[in-house]
Amino acid sequence: MLEYWLLGLAMMLVIEGMIPLLLPELWREAFRKLVMLSDGQLRFIGITAMLSGLVLLFWINNAKLVTS
Repeated sequence: MLEYWLLGLAMMLVIEGMIPLLLPELWREAFRKLVMLSDGQLRFIGITAMLSGLVLLFWINNAKLVTS
């Protein structure tokens, strides 16, 4: 199970690193805009990202169970 967590972390780091590598100006502008958001807006973005990730994990897990 630890292998899956490490695989997920590695994939996240690769994807997160692609944006500043390929589009540094866009990445910098996005961070400028993020700094200007209120705490409530940042929390909403955080909870939305977390829930999206949980739904995706649930979906992948169920798809794996159905095919087994």
